[in-house]
Amino acid sequence: MEIILREDVIGLGYKNDIVEVKSGYGRNYLIPQGKAIIASPSAKKVLAENLKQQAHKLAAILAKAEEEASKLNGVSVTIEGKVSTTGALYGSVTAATVAAELAKQGIEIDRKRIVMKDIKFVGEYAATVIFHKEVKVEIPVTVLAEGETAPVKEEAPAVEAEVVEAPAEEVAE
Repeated sequence: MEIILREDVIGLGYKNDIVEVKSGYGRNYLIPQGKAIIASPSAKKVLAENLKQQAHKLAAILAKAEEEASKLNGVSVTIEGKVSTTGALYGSVTAATVAAELAKQGIEIDRKRIVMKDIKFVGEYAATVIFHKEVKVEIPVTVLAEGETAPVKEEAPAVEAEVVEAPAEEVAE
């Protein structure tokens, strides 16, 4: 079933995209919720005319998204958490956790715009912030054990090796 999205649907598409979905998903969820309409030939013509008329508005939205994305240049997130002796976190680091850490830095981002897998181990990861379908920013996320300090980038491999070996020596004693 072909539908036209009336708003952004994460994992499916963006507003005004024509996408193919299973008929049950379209008829039972997307259309009743007002998130989509059936992509009939007349609806496609109306969409094309609307896009032509809104081209300048879309350019302004893209410029705003690029401006918001520029605020995240050079931003990184460091999160401390309780870990087991194997380096596994008690709990996990999610998009909501990253959004809260960004808010502490004075950058308000909706957690729904942050795409990442849940982090369950100490290490360095990346979270993608989606501002627009053409504007995406990757933020480095470092997860540390409580009380541990972030490694300096030039010495990162040596520091990580020491961190991995230190708990093993303590357990052996």
